[in-house]
Amino acid sequence: MNAWLPALLAYGAALVLTLALAARLTPRGWWRRANLRAFAVVAGGTLALGTLFGALAGLGASAPPLALAEPLPAPAPVTLVPEAPPPTRPDAGVRYRVVDDLNLRSDNGVGAPRLRVLAAGTVVRATGKVDGDWWQVRARVDGAPVEGWASSLWLRRADEGHGR
Repeated sequence: MNAWLPALLAYGAALVLTLALAARLTPRGWWRRANLRAFAVVAGGTLALGTLFGALAGLGASAPPLALAEPLPAPAPVTLVPEAPPPTRPDAGVRYRVVDDLNLRSDNGVGAPRLRVLAAGTVVRATGKVDGDWWQVRARVDGAPVEGWASSLWLRRADEGHGR
């Protein structure tokens, strides 16, 4: 007989006995719908009685540990390629490229009104004004000059390429 079969039988019998005792010894209202108390009674009773049945059947320390048929292969090493972080403070007049569609806002912060959306690849120039991760930038959109605030997390120096 397999080593795990007696343990399975012990816990199966414990579950049946727990359900029978719970139906007999607890208020009927506990079982009208699933709740944490009912789960705790069934899980706790099954664990306690299953452990008791296993000990009485001699399944304690003498039971062989379960083993995998084959050892798991070592996980492949993960190499993360970090994105180039934006500079901490932009120099006025330096060109930056928008990495992904970006909201240009009238002031710094996500709560400020959106002036327009700058498409990925749009080139902007920093004015040099900074508030945390928010930079004031200038761009030409549809031939018209616009100025507003953008999150620097979506900007990369234009001379660094188009990648993310």
